[in-house]
Amino acid sequence: MTTPLHQLKADFFKTLGHPARIRVLELLSEREHAVAEMLPQVGIEPAHLSQQLAVLRRANLVVARKEGSTVHYSLTSPHVAELLRVARTILSGVLAGQAELLAGLRDETSPLP
Repeated sequence: MTTPLHQLKADFFKTLGHPARIRVLELLSEREHAVAEMLPQVGIEPAHLSQQLAVLRRANLVVARKEGSTVHYSLTSPHVAELLRVARTILSGVLAGQAELLAGLRDETSPLP
């Protein structure tokens, strides 16, 4: 029995459902990074970053390349960077709508002239 597409999509989005993994993908959307370069920018312990990178590798979202003792990571597809850009666009629209709603609520609660 094959897994339904909606279940595969849900599993995919679960993989993306961690702030450290999103930050790693954002960094890799710019260019390939060594693990040591990502550590200060992701802001988690080395062991935790390693775990998050393993999750992304298992999901085939990133690939590792070893150069001496340094491990470099890159995205497996430019579509991952595109997905992050689309998510940013959607969130910008949602937040803009919420800001407008908040402004409207504030206007309603201000004293009447």
